[in-house]
Amino acid sequence: MTNQNYTVIGLMSGTSLDAVDLACVRFSTQKEEKNIKYTYNVLATQTIPYDQYWKNALSEIVHFSAQDYAKCHVKYGTYLGKIINRFIIENKLTVDFVASHGHTVFHQPENGFTAQIGDGAAMSAQCHCPVVCDFRSTDVAYHGQGAPLVPIGDAILFSDYQYCLNFGGISNISFQQGGKRVAYDISPANMVLNHFAHQKSLDFDKDGLLAKRGTLQMGLFNALNALPYYYQSPPKSLAREWVEQCFLPIVYQYDYKCEDILATLCHHIAYQLSKQITTKQSEILLTGGGAKNTFLVNTCKHYCKDAQIIIPDETIVDYKEAIIFAFLGLLRWNCQPNCLGTVTGAMKDVIGGAIYFDKQ
Repeated sequence: MTNQNYTVIGLMSGTSLDAVDLACVRFSTQKEEKNIKYTYNVLATQTIPYDQYWKNALSEIVHFSAQDYAKCHVKYGTYLGKIINRFIIENKLTVDFVASHGHTVFHQPENGFTAQIGDGAAMSAQCHCPVVCDFRSTDVAYHGQGAPLVPIGDAILFSDYQYCLNFGGISNISFQQGGKRVAYDISPANMVLNHFAHQKSLDFDKDGLLAKRGTLQMGLFNALNALPYYYQSPPKSLAREWVEQCFLPIVYQYDYKCEDILATLCHHIAYQLSKQITTKQSEILLTGGGAKNTFLVNTCKHYCKDAQIIIPDETIVDYKEAIIFAFLGLLRWNCQPNCLGTVTGAMKDVIGGAIYFDKQ
């Protein structure tokens, strides 16, 4: 590969069901002996909140018939394509291609499948750009978890930090260990915090103010910490199915007020994080929506006393995953591995993603 520049739009829709994040990133590649050095510059970003139609559709699609599922897959791809097209026009961008995570509906690697909706053909037809999507399927085909995908981006673009932590719908972490990248999902995060904030007619618990008014309930805290997932060794990943079938039923066994539940969940998230930080005096890069939850961050600092939690500038906090999916798309575009078998448990590193070309 010679020295080249690429302009890529990355899209991310997380399990929190709140919005689509878009980041247009300019990547430069430079060949250095046997290695390739990547640098990047974020040109434009935008968050598009879901309207009530898409909130309902994305939360209920697991119950759709096969025909309605297929229709929603195309309709969502069309919707994303229109968003991308408007983003390109408004920011006067010239784009080489788009990399879309899609929205995860099913994730059952133990059963050999995963599914992210957002039809790449429909997307490409609307935004008039090539589209890279379906990043997880190849890894699952090679008996991997298909998740997490961001660690290769952490390793290459954010290598200054011992740990890269993201508090999205699910909290996940990545780090170097024994000369290889290790990463896995830690626990539910915003997915469950937002779920209980909805009981107060709020989209989310801003700054963790509801949780701050609550009290840690040790019965619930201990019950959640006893879940078998937390005693499994990586590779491992979490999904909506596990949260609904294993996590939430435990919470519902306890008749606590909403504030107490939120406080206890924050302690649970922080405690499970602390179990992963084995290196003292570590620097932890924290991104994702949970980085703005003051109570949650302070609780993490309490449990992780020997580590320094670093919250970067707002662009990285809000758009790190979209930036990394743009990077995963770049690796796929250049036929470079973009999913690490050491992370997912797959038989080998794979080149994940399907490409839909738009020929003008």
